[in-house]
Amino acid sequence: MSDHTSSTAADGGDSHGPVFRRTTTERPVHGLLSVVIPCHNEEEVIEATHARLAEVLPATALDFEIIYIDDGSRDGTLRRLEAIAARDPRVQVIELARNFGQQAAMSAGLAAARGDAIVITDADLQDPPEVIPEMVRRWREGVDVAYGRRNSREGETKFKLVTASLFHRLFAWMIPYPMPVDTGDFKLIDRAVADAVIALPEKRRYLRSLVPWAGFRHEPVWYDRHARVAGATKYSPWKLLKLAGDALILSSDAPVRLTWMAAAALAAIGLGGMAVATTLWWGSTAAKPSPSLAAITAVVALAAAVQTAAVAIVGEYVVRGYREAQGRPTWVVRRTIGPSRAATRPTSKAA
Repeated sequence: MSDHTSSTAADGGDSHGPVFRRTTTERPVHGLLSVVIPCHNEEEVIEATHARLAEVLPATALDFEIIYIDDGSRDGTLRRLEAIAARDPRVQVIELARNFGQQAAMSAGLAAARGDAIVITDADLQDPPEVIPEMVRRWREGVDVAYGRRNSREGETKFKLVTASLFHRLFAWMIPYPMPVDTGDFKLIDRAVADAVIALPEKRRYLRSLVPWAGFRHEPVWYDRHARVAGATKYSPWKLLKLAGDALILSSDAPVRLTWMAAAALAAIGLGGMAVATTLWWGSTAAKPSPSLAAITAVVALAAAVQTAAVAIVGEYVVRGYREAQGRPTWVVRRTIGPSRAATRPTSKAA
């Protein structure tokens, strides 16, 4: 694979951070492709997933490794992964000490991957492995991040499709750098992008925003997302809402800034109400009208709600800052199953 160097201002880099770059602009012809797959209770589908990958990946003309991360599964997922690793030397299984969450599991796999390019995908086959060769083709053409963008999503309710679309667009609007919409975690990233993301110090991670933050050249690969082959989604509405909140807080300071807009709106309502009340008071020759109790109650309740929300939003940032200050690792590995990996990544000649 191609070597990468990290340089700073002393050799032409930015003094505020490392610069990850290839020593050549061409992609290696005979390189290594890593496929990272987080798994949590995927017993029913994992064998089919591996069979599809083993069938499709040779079409990339790259050597490949498949890294499964067992994220605290409580069914027979780990047992099946052990059997897969025992018969396929291209497989590595990372067993986490408990359920750390999908983002932590993907980060663990990304840190272990040795490839010139790394594909991140789920185990449920909703994102078809048959799209990977097209991603590799785009990568060979010079694209650093070939992300899957959905033409359609089978097996999803209308409500989920609409809410997901709205969230993606709201999220992209709040993020201060270009953010693709209608995408998930299914993507191929170049080694330089992976190194840049791995080097980031934060412990709580949301890869869908960290990868675009790193920059580089991003282009979509359009595909149709399939329904789950087996099993059920691991994300309840509450978990999805929690993930959305984490994504916004971790990736943007817009929620805090929106409280200023709410404060301005309340100030405008208050000044407008004062102007109307003053006009009615001084312009009336009859009995002076009394302020509406309902109107006063509504304004006070609205003001209290905005103030409470502002305190809660600031509290969310404080909690996340405290978690970062604790410095605990994002994940803990219980054991690694499969052929031993060298500490350094293999090298291969570029085209």
